[in-house]
Amino acid sequence: MPFSLAPRLGFIGAGRLARCLALGFARAGYPVTAVASRSGTAARDLAAALDACRAAEDPQQVVEAADIVFLATPDDSIGTIANTLQFDAAIARGARKALVHCSGATGLDVLTGAAAQGALTGGFHPLFLFSGAATDVERIAGCSITIEAGNELAQALKTLARSLSCHPLEIPAGERMLYHGAAHYAASFALCALSEAVELWRRLGLTEEDTLRALLPMLTGTIEAAREKGLANALAGPVSRGDAALLQKQLICFEALGGDHAALYGLLTRRAVALA
Repeated sequence: MPFSLAPRLGFIGAGRLARCLALGFARAGYPVTAVASRSGTAARDLAAALDACRAAEDPQQVVEAADIVFLATPDDSIGTIANTLQFDAAIARGARKALVHCSGATGLDVLTGAAAQGALTGGFHPLFLFSGAATDVERIAGCSITIEAGNELAQALKTLARSLSCHPLEIPAGERMLYHGAAHYAASFALCALSEAVELWRRLGLTEEDTLRALLPMLTGTIEAAREKGLANALAGPVSRGDAALLQKQLICFEALGGDHAALYGLLTRRAVALA
């Protein structure tokens, strides 16, 4: 059966990402046939939440039960697990098999062992922060999933992404590190900017709770403005007004604090000037 119709799906790994994808695919009508995990309890729990899904005793059983196998494990174990999997016997019988990892940063070269046996290989990385809650299956809708694969598998993975109401993105081969590093600016680095504000306002006697209560609505408004008007038109503050005198005073203030506060403020201000 072509991948683009109703492939059998399997998961190696049963953490938050695997749980969301497996439940989402099952809800969309795809058969999720097997789950394996280092934690047998996690595999059994996920399998029990799916119809006609087995908790596999080892990853090879997932390969035998599924057409597309998702490797949803930590980056440092992807290559190790992939190199233990055997596809050649099934492919010799005419089966079509694919091995797909869910990492944003790891290249597809770690899957070359599977490719050498005739399996299709690819990457399927959701740009989403998984909480582990059941609501992840609904919250992932509208997010993007980055796909790297050859054309046949890419088409199947795009169809799977759309079944979750997600937007498929494609990146060139070998560019995952640049892609993943840049994505930090919309996730971890946004939190780092808030953490800097918390540290600075603490000098004024304000707690982290005070700071976040004050600034999170501003951040939400900024994101909504960017969504509606684009980045440049959403820019606010002294840079957008061309208030160089105020910027100079703020830099002097941050320099007096010591550390790298002024350096961080200066570098981000340069980006704001370019944006303006």
